[in-house]
Amino acid sequence: MTVLLVGADRLGNMPREPEEHGATEIIHWSGRKERNRNIPRHVGMILVVHDYINHALISSVKGQAKSRRLPIIYVKRGVADLKQAMANGRP
Repeated sequence: MTVLLVGADRLGNMPREPEEHGATEIIHWSGRKERNRNIPRHVGMILVVHDYINHALISSVKGQAKSRRLPIIYVKRGVADLKQAMANGRP
């Protein structure tokens, strides 16, 4: 499964958590200066680090995900919140 990670300037250890849950590829969009981008067709899940994202981009991502019925997991920041969210499976 391919995961789109939106937000966060630097990923650090963030990619490790989705990989432990079966992600084979991680695409990263920084989210600060980007606006309308199309989600690649092969993406199966979206992770949004909402402290570090442009409002126009999140609106676009949410709309595309809804129309394609892609699960979205929102995390406040960092690996700890991401780990908890992925463990709980909360989209």
